[in-house]
Amino acid sequence: MTTCGEFLVRQLAAWGVDTVFGIPGVHTVELYRGLPGSGIRHITPRHEQGAGFMADGYARASGRPGVCFVISGPGLTNCLTAMAQAYGDSVPLLVISSVNERARLGHGAGYLHELPNQRNLTAGVTAFSHTLLEVDGLPSVLARAFAVFDGERPRPVHLELPLDIITAPADHLALMPKPKLARPEPAAALLDCAAVRLREAERPLLLIGGGCQDAADEVRALAAALDAPTATTINAKGLLPPGHPLALGSNQALPPVRALAREADVILAVGTELGETDYDVVFDGGFQLTGDLIRIDLDPRMLVAGHPPWLGVVGDAQAALQGLLQRLPRRELDPTGPGARRTAIAQAGLARELAGWTHFRQLFERLQRALPDARYVGDSTQTVYAGNHLVELDGPRRWFNASTGYGTLGYGLPAALGARLADPRRPVICLVGDGGLLFTLSELASAVEAQIGIVILLWNNHGYGEIRRYMEQRDITPLGVDLVTPDFLALARAFGCLAERARDLDHVQDLLATAPTDRPLLIELREVAPFVSA
Repeated sequence: MTTCGEFLVRQLAAWGVDTVFGIPGVHTVELYRGLPGSGIRHITPRHEQGAGFMADGYARASGRPGVCFVISGPGLTNCLTAMAQAYGDSVPLLVISSVNERARLGHGAGYLHELPNQRNLTAGVTAFSHTLLEVDGLPSVLARAFAVFDGERPRPVHLELPLDIITAPADHLALMPKPKLARPEPAAALLDCAAVRLREAERPLLLIGGGCQDAADEVRALAAALDAPTATTINAKGLLPPGHPLALGSNQALPPVRALAREADVILAVGTELGETDYDVVFDGGFQLTGDLIRIDLDPRMLVAGHPPWLGVVGDAQAALQGLLQRLPRRELDPTGPGARRTAIAQAGLARELAGWTHFRQLFERLQRALPDARYVGDSTQTVYAGNHLVELDGPRRWFNASTGYGTLGYGLPAALGARLADPRRPVICLVGDGGLLFTLSELASAVEAQIGIVILLWNNHGYGEIRRYMEQRDITPLGVDLVTPDFLALARAFGCLAERARDLDHVQDLLATAPTDRPLLIELREVAPFVSA
């Protein structure tokens, strides 16, 4: 007999799922019956939050949905934070959980892992949550999930299977071909209108978000066609290459870029929610747009969120950019044009704003010199905050972290592991602080077990340094921020990792050259160490 749980695994494999992150429990073991021989690799994290973060990193690196198996009750609640981060950053995540038998749902009789309503818990962090009440509905609900991932703004989906459904016969079900979906095309009349206004613009500005990750060629061509200074969100890093004469980086919260935004007569924002974690990281409300704002987004609700548009266009970012390029005069990149000159003035201002960050700039220069093709996955920590402003890479999906959107801690390590599993050919550098690493430190065991080689760059300031400074700036006596931190080197070695404390930048570069491919290398950087001297 083929059970429903076995059929689910077969259907996922048929649709290209090659990795599942999960911790087996008595309520999910029937899902595991179908994994051997399916071609799907199973990775066992040490906490369900780690499973969600691993799946998130896998999805961001690959562009394909990350998949988790979690038990009912605590397995699902442990995963909620990861689902919230993925929801905030538009990451495709499929979380499959068990739930009590249909006859026991909602009784409140104290059954194992019982909650009044699991779906209610996931409602705010998913595109939808579904309880499978009959076996025959499984193919269609999976198709709905992949329709979210492939056809609209991608976000997590939760599917829960009652215990009596997981074990129910499914021999009569046939594998469904994966539906071929196209994201909505923007309305031609609205693109016509946008193109007319953009041709008239004297001081255009481009704001590019993570929704454009698959449209690097179009972004570069449009920036040239408009001769427009271009700012990218943190999740859009790499869409313009380093040194591009129209690139403003991810510096929308700094005065030189804010000045350009205020002066722009036409602003084109594509695939970005214009949220504060990209545009107002100083949280003073100072990012203002006074010109005509044209917004393009898959999600119509985003078109009117925060900054109401002069014109809003619903549609796929790549299709919209292609449509605009067909309607605009072709123009090669001019490094001496008016837009490039405006950008150069802003870049000079940014250099002055960031002049005190020489030590971080030197650190990232060494990292990029040693591992030029690396992907950077980070937590909320000083190296991440600095890199958000300083680092530019050639290509998308190479820089992402938890300082955006939901802004959780503990993301960096497990997400870096998921990213390396998704793309083993590209080195991964995990940027974490001591406080954040303690949230998910146990995932070092998962990495060694699965033979995942990443570099963990640990910024150790013995506590929550950012929060300490924030309290001091407001004349609040620091409390709860100076932590007892362990010997991270000894802990990492106990898990089976390699670990060293960097003496200076030369030592960092030497260590990177010898990083193993089958286990993590942890490099500890002390905030007061000589390596940070300018």
